Amino acid sequence: MADSIQAKLDNYKTAPFDSRFPNQNQTRNCWQNYLDFHRCEKAMAAKGADATCCQWYRRVYTSLCPISWINTWDERRAEGTFPGKI
Repeated sequence: MADSIQAKLDNYKTAPFDSRFPNQNQTRNCWQNYLDFHRCEKAMAAKGADATCCQWYRRVYTSLCPISWINTWDERRAEGTFPGKI
């Protein structure tokens, strides 16, 4: 499984189609992948496992989200005022 994840990461160009977000506006897709990445990292850290598989979510949200949003969300997470449930 790790080989297939690594192959996907190596061949990654931009966010693929996600049937949960069929509309042109990808704001919700951006938000969900940001949350999924941090949830995945948290879950893997709790298990003591390698978080390499979480990088898929990071690559998707960094290609979809404006950098200013990501910076704001990171700041809010650090301050403890982030509105999402991670």
